[in-house]
Amino acid sequence: MDPKEQKTGQSPPFPSPTYRFDQKNEMFKRPLWDETMRPYGERFYREAEFGDEVGFRQIDYALRFGAWGLEYNAGFGVLGGNSGLYSWDGVAPRVRHWLEAGSPVEEPPEEMSRIVKKVARYFGADLVGICRLYPNWVYSHEFNGNTREHFPIEIPAGCDSAIVMAIAEDYQTIRMSPSSMEEAAVGLGYSKMAYLANLLATFIRFMGYRAIPCGNDTALSIPLAMAAGLGEFGRLGLLITKEFGPRVRLCKVFTDLPLSYDAYQPFGAKEFCQVCQKCATNCPAQAIPDGDMTREGHNISNHSGILKWYVDCEKCFQWWARIRMGCGNCVQVCPFNKPAGVIHDVARSAIRQKVPFLNRFLVWLDTLLGYDKRISPERFWKS
Repeated sequence: MDPKEQKTGQSPPFPSPTYRFDQKNEMFKRPLWDETMRPYGERFYREAEFGDEVGFRQIDYALRFGAWGLEYNAGFGVLGGNSGLYSWDGVAPRVRHWLEAGSPVEEPPEEMSRIVKKVARYFGADLVGICRLYPNWVYSHEFNGNTREHFPIEIPAGCDSAIVMAIAEDYQTIRMSPSSMEEAAVGLGYSKMAYLANLLATFIRFMGYRAIPCGNDTALSIPLAMAAGLGEFGRLGLLITKEFGPRVRLCKVFTDLPLSYDAYQPFGAKEFCQVCQKCATNCPAQAIPDGDMTREGHNISNHSGILKWYVDCEKCFQWWARIRMGCGNCVQVCPFNKPAGVIHDVARSAIRQKVPFLNRFLVWLDTLLGYDKRISPERFWKS
């Protein structure tokens, strides 16, 4: 998508970078080409070593890789875009004649948005919103993890609407971080992302429109989700939703289907993050800032230029490599990371008031009740 194609008067609903991020600089890609990060990548991606502690044994890793199975074997979104279940033109030959027999389904944008959201939820989305795809949210280049190819990304003209979907991760196993149980919750989210994006894209194609399914590839998921009304950006560098906090995985579908757009809906997360700092305090790598927002990131893996909290991705990945396991401690301890319930819903309502002393009280209460304590991975097998 060329920036010149952006309509006059259309601008993002919140400050956004003035340049497009190169996916080559994303932290999980850098070990494939950056010599300073290569040793950590070798340890995390290539060295297999089981431990004796529950959560790090062979049976625990089996759970982890089982949950990642659909992404690893068919999704391929962590390696690059436009392949596997994320193919930009993936219609099975055995049913293509049905696609060719139809003509574009026409409904008013508001009605079409309602239909798309209903179908997305039916296919498995926990949250869904729709927004405009702004040019600077698309990666400037893709870096393919399989082939090491590095090439420009351009979204086909006209596919300027984004359907953004969130999949909630399991609350109990996320609280077992770091362990294979937490990684299984993440992997299951990634497998569901590939499944969900593919199904919705197929639905849209059979209505007569183009559809580009994406996971973490192709474009930035967090600003898209924010613009689609799904949440806010948090201190820990992730999207925080009202319903699940940061305990979600995001996928999206870009399309030329005429749709109406949702609005950005801040609900007090930024103000809460300013006084909370639990993610920073409990980050074993000390990669999350405990101070004020800035405009400059730590290294090339940060998309600098706007006022926000920047996570030091290098420190984070180095810790992952050290323990040979993904770490979700920041998600685990986030006070927004709660299931639905009367008390939790009342707390969320209080946060929307954006009152600092009330937010501090809620942080104190969260600690008092032990919500930031790790659950033993043994509970997974014994329950």
